[in-house]
Amino acid sequence: MHPSALYGLLAFAAAAQACPTKPGGHPRAVDNLKAHIKNVVILVMENRPFDNVLGGQRLKGLENPINSGPFCNPYNLTNPAEGKVCSEANDFDSITNDPDHAIYGNNLQFYGSFTPDNDAIASGKLVATQQGFVQEQLRLYGSKVNRTTLAKQVMNYYTEAQVPVLTQLVQNFVTFNHWHSAVPGPTNPNRIALVSGSSYGHGTNDATFKAKGFNKTNIFQSLTERGYKWRNYHDPAGGTGPEANWFQSTYDAGLTGNIVNLSQFYVDAKAGNLTSLSFLNPSCCGVGTTSMHPAGLISAGEALIKQVYEALRASPQWEQTLFILSFDETGGFHDHVPPPLAPRPDNLTYTASTPNGGSYTFNFDRLGGRIPTLLISPWVGKGVVEHKRANAAGQVVSYSATSILRTLGYSFDFEPYNPRVEWSPSFEHLISNKVRDTPKTLPAATPFKE
Repeated sequence: MHPSALYGLLAFAAAAQACPTKPGGHPRAVDNLKAHIKNVVILVMENRPFDNVLGGQRLKGLENPINSGPFCNPYNLTNPAEGKVCSEANDFDSITNDPDHAIYGNNLQFYGSFTPDNDAIASGKLVATQQGFVQEQLRLYGSKVNRTTLAKQVMNYYTEAQVPVLTQLVQNFVTFNHWHSAVPGPTNPNRIALVSGSSYGHGTNDATFKAKGFNKTNIFQSLTERGYKWRNYHDPAGGTGPEANWFQSTYDAGLTGNIVNLSQFYVDAKAGNLTSLSFLNPSCCGVGTTSMHPAGLISAGEALIKQVYEALRASPQWEQTLFILSFDETGGFHDHVPPPLAPRPDNLTYTASTPNGGSYTFNFDRLGGRIPTLLISPWVGKGVVEHKRANAAGQVVSYSATSILRTLGYSFDFEPYNPRVEWSPSFEHLISNKVRDTPKTLPAATPFKE
């Protein structure tokens, strides 16, 4: 790259980082996004927070255990004499004791109670301390597994060497420091919120998702109505999505043929036949799967990410592509950043019985835990750390899953679906006005032991 081009790129990225209070949706930034990005590829992995997967990344500006920690949890919230455990380097390639990621489990992990006071949270009087992760892991598995092992499972983090694929991506593209899941709960409510802005009162992976029971506006419908094409690439091993399959509009429009085998993605990328949106589903959720969900291997997830990236990098469409890599939720693993409040997407609630015999009603008025999210493209800066950002109303807030809908709304000309999407900050300002060179390949993902 010519030095002047590199300087222009760095100046553009620096300007973007220097103005966090500039409201999103600025016409020049939106026009730049539309001019350069014609294909958006979204890969959503499973059940890992920022401090876990990216906890060992040393890039300056990342708020994680290696740069800002360690962070600690007590073994027992009500008895400090039992001691504490702190975040350490080196995590397990596979964890078989799946942490609690129900809404009430997140409550205990964040607030120290299965039934925290909703009014106190909403008013700001009760703020999450992120101190209950170890206690909840011991409650689930303490009768069968050594407590030191259980504590490491939820508190330890991966080193740069353990996740070489993610390390290369962090060092070469954009990483969000404050990006949260839409719901402090499990997979399907978060995945449907990512593509449609709400979980519609669903707080568990219930039968409605299998029954194709959602008659709601969604990203696949919006693109179809505006003449854009999409494909939802689905691993036949199953376990996640396919999200397009959950909506009645997919069937009404006769678009079930857009839900195809994940192997077709590599064919389409090589041939330059990627559609405006490619939504990718990894397999989940046990041995031999690729989403990073326990008990699947972290290294297997890395291998999938490498394969997707290298297919895009070799594609004739690479210089018009934005690859968004994210996770659906935190999976009950520790992250030190308290989830912020957020507008309710609708007036629906979810009520569940809790392990202590109580009942908890969630109003969907706060975000879930912090999750790793990266923007990968020849049109984004190298080694950029993006912090909080002003939304369209000028409020500086954390990014979240619905920031994807907010940004794609600008790109593909559709309005926010609800108050949550409207509130979410967008990221079109991170698209540069100059293309740059990027790695053609990523390191091999090799299985490892803790």
